[in-house]
Amino acid sequence: MTVPIVELRNAVKEYASGALRVTALRGIDLRIDPGEYAVVMGASGSGKSTLLNLLGCLDHLSAGDYLLGGENISRFSDDQLSDIRSRRIGFIFQSYNLIPQLNVLENIEVPLFYQGVSEKAAAERAVVLAERMGLADRLRHKPMELSGGQQQRVAIARSLVCDPILMLADEPTGNLDSRTGHEILELIDELHAEGKTIVMVTHDDAIAHRAQRVVRFLDGEIVSNDWNGAEKP
Repeated sequence: MTVPIVELRNAVKEYASGALRVTALRGIDLRIDPGEYAVVMGASGSGKSTLLNLLGCLDHLSAGDYLLGGENISRFSDDQLSDIRSRRIGFIFQSYNLIPQLNVLENIEVPLFYQGVSEKAAAERAVVLAERMGLADRLRHKPMELSGGQQQRVAIARSLVCDPILMLADEPTGNLDSRTGHEILELIDELHAEGKTIVMVTHDDAIAHRAQRVVRFLDGEIVSNDWNGAEKP
């Protein structure tokens, strides 16, 4: 039996501010198997960003369980979750989240620094990924010397450097023009074709059609969870 990469069981997330309590996720169940490409959609405040934060170990569930690669990490400490993030999850953000003082290679190497990988091994791995992303002539450039598309390519390379079991993308083409955005989506398609498990938040139906599955949120609940054009493969 296939062990899912992501399994949420009756997942609840609440936020409290004084006497005010807001329920962002209302007991959802979600399973994503290895190699799946799922898109998450929904209006602002529907719960999709909360879901991504939880899947990325940036926040804790209020109740329920989160199994990552078959391991229940729901009750992990902040330090344990930080280790999970650095080793098993790759992030691609709309705003790139690169470190402006570091060049392309150094930005790609950052996750390896926290794992104690040697400088030589980290540099070798970073060069391979930078070249794959078409950045061979930009290795020593700082983020501000790159176009938006090039910065997003650096971010994708950084997300891959630890060979994560789960890749999370939050509106990865939101700051790009349509042609550059299409190039980035093609890169993500390639990663999926190679077997990467990808969860992407987007508001764009055209982007959603590229994925295998579309999970739609409304008021903290999953209202549809459909396979694009076919039954589950």
